[in-house]
Amino acid sequence: MRITVPATSANVGPGFDSVGIAVSKYLIIEVLEPRASWLIDHDLGEEIPTNEENLLLKTALQLAPDLPPHHLKMISEVPLARGLGSSSSVIVAGIELANQLGNLSLSDHDKLEIATKIEGHPDNVAPAIFGNLVVASYVDQQTNHLVLPFPECALVAFVPNYELKTSDSRNVLPKEWTYKEAVAASAIANVAIAALAKGDLRTAGQAIESDRFHERYRQQLVAEFPDVKEVAHQHEAYATYLSGAGPTIMTLLPVDHAEAFAKDLESKGLNGQVFVLSVDTRGVSVKD
Repeated sequence: MRITVPATSANVGPGFDSVGIAVSKYLIIEVLEPRASWLIDHDLGEEIPTNEENLLLKTALQLAPDLPPHHLKMISEVPLARGLGSSSSVIVAGIELANQLGNLSLSDHDKLEIATKIEGHPDNVAPAIFGNLVVASYVDQQTNHLVLPFPECALVAFVPNYELKTSDSRNVLPKEWTYKEAVAASAIANVAIAALAKGDLRTAGQAIESDRFHERYRQQLVAEFPDVKEVAHQHEAYATYLSGAGPTIMTLLPVDHAEAFAKDLESKGLNGQVFVLSVDTRGVSVKD
């Protein structure tokens, strides 16, 4: 059995903790032969456990403590701590592992509720489950979501060669806001979502780049952001934004501009890698 979960790009500007896109990098879990004890093969580094201490198994065994142990293989294209939902993809894979091996018959909404409670917010886990663009909320322990097709465009990710932990990104955010600031930020977010739903990427892009919730505080943590944004605008990009908590910088632009932009960005000698991506429309999937 093979479980495949897409990476995700959350927030999308002002969609803070509530909006995310599934993108075409993947975590793959192969379920191999039964064993006396769990074993996960991976090449992700010594700091990632290979036993029940791995987040994958912690999640699965939280749902189904009596799962029969297996030999697993974990293959990940999702960079760790880079703002592409690496932990969320593992959580969603763990839920699916328990669902399959434990015959839990979970619905997609069940999976979302479980994943959101573990992660604390739905912006990454929701698109990892459903694919596409997902707008979701988690208020008073209640989860709501809406899945939308993402307008046709290319996504180009600049992934810096350094980690940025979510906790560090959260620490630069303000603890309080005035009512006036909250209303203004919410209005921008409303326009961004409405424009994306309508397929108007120019209007959506303006709103995405006008975010007040988090980017203006976090950009100081990602030195490459101004350079990437400047090059993106030279290639008629719709928007450039911090993916999740960063440091990955995502750019939305016309499909026929993507390769030229990516090559131009690579030529700048910035400290990171460039990937041309697309929107994943499947979400988590299982193949026997």
